[in-house]
Amino acid sequence: MSTQKVAAGISDREAEVLTLIGQHRSNAEIGAQLYISVRTVETHVSSLLRKVGVPDRRALAQRAAELTRAERSEAVAVLPAPLTSFVGRARERAELRQAVAVQRHVTALGPGGVGKTRLALAVAADLAGEFADGAWFVDLVPVTDPAMTGSAVARALGLGEQQGRSLDDSVLTALTDRHTLLVLDNCEHLREGAAPFIERLLAHCPRVTVLATSRARLMVPFEQVYAVPPLSLGDDAATADAIALFLDRAAALGWPVEPEQLDQVTEVCQRLDGLALPIELAAARLPTLGLDGLTASLADPLRLLVGGRRADDRHRSVRAMLDWSQALLTNSDRCVLRRVSVFVAPFTAADAAEVAGYPPLEPNSVADGLARLAEQSLLTAAPSAGGTRYRALETIRQYETEQLLETGELPEVLARHLHWCSKTAAALTGDLPPATDWRTRFDAAVDDIRAALAWAAEQSELRSDAYDLALSLAQLTFTRNLVGESQQRYEQAAALAEDPIDAASALRHAAEVAGCRMRGADMYRLYRGAADTARNAGDTAAAARDLATAAITVYRMSETFAEPPPSNAAAALLSEARELTDDDPAALAAVALAECGVLPHTADSAPSASELPVPEPITRAERAVDLASRTGDPLAESAALDALAAAQCWAGDTFATAATTQRRVELLAAVPVTPASALERVNALAEASDTSIGVGDLDGARRWAEQLRDLPLLAERGDFATSRRLVADALAGNADNVLTDSRRFIDAWELSGRLHAPNLATAAAAVALIHGLRGDGDARAEWLAIVDNLGVAPDQKAAYSAVFDAIVLLHHGQPDRALASLSADPDEMDEQIIWIWRHWYLALRAEAAVLAAHPNARDYVTTARTAVSGNPIATAMVDRATALLDHAPERLPAIAIAFETAHCPYQRARTLSLMGDNSAPAALTSLGLTPPTR
Repeated sequence: MSTQKVAAGISDREAEVLTLIGQHRSNAEIGAQLYISVRTVETHVSSLLRKVGVPDRRALAQRAAELTRAERSEAVAVLPAPLTSFVGRARERAELRQAVAVQRHVTALGPGGVGKTRLALAVAADLAGEFADGAWFVDLVPVTDPAMTGSAVARALGLGEQQGRSLDDSVLTALTDRHTLLVLDNCEHLREGAAPFIERLLAHCPRVTVLATSRARLMVPFEQVYAVPPLSLGDDAATADAIALFLDRAAALGWPVEPEQLDQVTEVCQRLDGLALPIELAAARLPTLGLDGLTASLADPLRLLVGGRRADDRHRSVRAMLDWSQALLTNSDRCVLRRVSVFVAPFTAADAAEVAGYPPLEPNSVADGLARLAEQSLLTAAPSAGGTRYRALETIRQYETEQLLETGELPEVLARHLHWCSKTAAALTGDLPPATDWRTRFDAAVDDIRAALAWAAEQSELRSDAYDLALSLAQLTFTRNLVGESQQRYEQAAALAEDPIDAASALRHAAEVAGCRMRGADMYRLYRGAADTARNAGDTAAAARDLATAAITVYRMSETFAEPPPSNAAAALLSEARELTDDDPAALAAVALAECGVLPHTADSAPSASELPVPEPITRAERAVDLASRTGDPLAESAALDALAAAQCWAGDTFATAATTQRRVELLAAVPVTPASALERVNALAEASDTSIGVGDLDGARRWAEQLRDLPLLAERGDFATSRRLVADALAGNADNVLTDSRRFIDAWELSGRLHAPNLATAAAAVALIHGLRGDGDARAEWLAIVDNLGVAPDQKAAYSAVFDAIVLLHHGQPDRALASLSADPDEMDEQIIWIWRHWYLALRAEAAVLAAHPNARDYVTTARTAVSGNPIATAMVDRATALLDHAPERLPAIAIAFETAHCPYQRARTLSLMGDNSAPAALTSLGLTPPTR
C-alpha cells in the first residue's frame, strides 16, 4: 500500500499496521507479526484514526480495505501466491465461479492430482472483489486432528482465543457479520471435524460462503458438489488445456516444444488422462529425458498400470505416474523423498537432514537431494524468514508414506521425526519467555509436533515420550495464547502418564489453564480428578490440597460456572480435605483458604460476631494468609490475600482492602508466568486498580490498570484489558486516553458477540462519563446503552452510576439534579456495590448539597469529612465544598494544587472554574473536555 495515497504523514510502519487492520487482525496478532508490543500497536492505531479521519477501528478497517482495493485495482484476497501460472480451465473456472456465486457451500471434488486446489484459488481470486471482507485461504493439509479444523481457520484469519470461548466460537463470532469467501483446502482427512464446523459456520454466519476442496463429499446440508474434471484433451492441440499445461511448464524449464512435436505431447497427455499433477511431473523430466525419451518411458508400463482411461480409475493414473517418477530417481533421492514425507508442514534442509539423514543416506547429502527433487516438481521450495522451506504436495506425501510402509522404514522415520519434534519443542520451551522470533519458530513447528504426538500416543512403547511431548506442547500453546489447546494437552499428558503422581500434576495444570479460560466447571472437574488420582496413589496431602482447591473454586470462580455445583458440594469437599490434611503445611493452607469461602455459606458454621475481636471472615482470612506464607508458595499466599481483601471489603474497610491488594500485586511481581500465576495476576491487578480508585490513588489505579492491559493472557480480551484504565482515566479527566481505549474496548466486546459481562459495565459507564464532560449527549447515550447491554442489574450499578451522573451534572451546573442522583443512603447499600465508590459518593453529595443550597448541606459536609479521611481526592472535594459553603474562595487555589498532587487534573480544572479563574477553560480543553455550562 502506498503511504502517499492513504493519507498525508502516515509512516511506513503505520501503513503496515493499517494493512493488517484491513485484514481484521487483532492488536495482538499485528504486534506478533510486526514484532512490536500491543501497546505500540495501540499507539499506531490511535495515530491512524486521526490521520485517516475515521471515528473507530471498524471504520478504519473498512477504509483500509477500500484504499487497498483502490490502489491495487484488485480484490482483497488473503490467498497463497502460486509458484507457477494457472493454465486453461476457462469453462471449469466459469462454472465453479457461478456455483460459488449462488451457493453458500460448494465442494470442489476430485481425485488427488486433478488440480482442485489451483482451480479453487483461481476462482477465489476472481470472486474476492464480490465479498466486502475478501477471500481467505485455509490450508488443512498440516492439520492431523479433525477437532482442530476451527483452530486452523482461526490461525488463517489471525484470530486469537478469547477467555471463556473456544477458538471455534471465536471464529463464528468474528465472521458473524462479515461478507467473506472462505477456501478450505484438502478437507478429506478431516471430514469428522470439517463437516460439523462448516455446518455451524454457515448457520451462524449468514454472509460467509465456503469453497472446499476434497476427495470425498463432506455430507454437509446444502453442500453443492462440483466434480473437477481432468484437463481437456480434445482433438485440437491448440485448444486442449492438458497440452497447454505441458507446453507452459516445458517453456518454464527452458525446453520449448516444436510444432512438429505436438503429436507426441498429445500422446503423453492422453496417457496421463489429462490429470494436472502427472502432466507437471512429466514435463519436469524433459531436461533429462527429452520428449522422445519421455514418450518411450510412458508407453507400455503406464498403460498396463492405468488399465484403460475410465473416469472411475483416474486415481490409478496418478499412482502410475508416481511409480514412474520414483523409478527415474536415484536410490538416494528416492530415499530422501520417502523420508521427508513424514513432515506435515514446510521444512528446512536442516530439519530434513535430522530426520532423513541416516544410513544409507549421509546427513550432508540430504540438502542436495531436496534441490534435485524440487527441480523435478516432486517438492515445492519457497523462501521464508528462516531460509528455504520445502514441501511435498499432499498427493505425493501420501504416496511416499505408503512407500515407507512397503519398505519397512515407516516406524524408524516416524521415530526420528518424533525425536526432532521433541528436540524442537524443548528448544522452544528453553526460550521462554519468548525471544523475538519465538512465535515464528513455534508456528513453523507446531503442526509437526501435533502430528508426532498423535502418532506416539498410539505406540505403547513410546508412551513416556508422548507424555513428555504433550507436557511441552501444553506449555508452548499456553505461551502462544492457545489456552484451549493447552488445557487439552495437559489432560492428554495426564492420560499418558505412567506415574499417577505425574498424572495428578498434569490435571492440576489443566485446571489452572481452565481458570485462565474462565471455565469454572472445568477447573472444578479437573481439581477433583487430580484429587482422586493423588489419593489412589497414596498422596493424601496432595489430595487434600486438590479437594480444598476444588471447594474454593466454587466461590472464587463462581461467575464462570454455567451451572454451579450443588449447594452442599463445596462443604462436602472441604470435609474430605480436612480428613486428609495429615498436618501437611500446604494442605492446611489450602483448607484454611477453602474455609474462607465455604463456611460463610454454611448456615450453622459461624459463631456470633461478639465472640471475636474482629469480624470472623477477617479472622479466617488472616489465618489463611499466615498458613500460606509458611509454605513459601507466593501463589497460595496471593489466593489467601484475595480472601482477606474480600473480608476487609465486606467489613467496609476500604483502606485495608487497598493495602492488601497492593501487597498481593507486589508479591506476584517476581513470580514466573505460568497458568496459575497468570490467573492470579489478572485478578490481583484488577482488584488493585479498583481499590486504588476507592482510596483516591488514581496514579496507582492507572499504574496497575496499565499492567493489566499489557498482560499476554488478555491480548484477545481488549474489553477487560482496558476496563480498569478507562475508569481511572475517566475520573482523572484524561479524555484522549479514554477515547483511545474505548475503541479497543468496543472492538473486543463486539468480537466476543456482545456477550453479557456485568463486570465490564463500570468501564462503559466511565466512557459515557467522558462523553458527558465533552458535551456529546448522543455518544453518552450510546455508551449508557452499552452499559445496559452488558447485562448489569440496576442495583449493581447504583453506586457508580450515581457518581458518574453527579460528576456530569455538576460539570454542567445542575447541582439539584446531581443531589437527586445521590439521594440513596450509602449505608443502606450492599457493601460490594458501594465499596470503592463510598468516598466519591459522599464527597460529591456534599458538594452538590452546597451548590444547591440544600438546608442540610453542612450535615452532608460533616458526614463526608469523617468518612473520607485519608483519601486525597475525596478530602480535597470536601474541602472545596466547605470553602464554598463558608464563602471562602481564598482557600480554593490550595485545593486546586491538592488535586494536581493527587493526579486528578479534571478536579483541578473544575476548581479553577469554580474560582472564576480565566485559565479554567484552557485547562479543560487541554484534557479534551468542554468548559462547563451554566
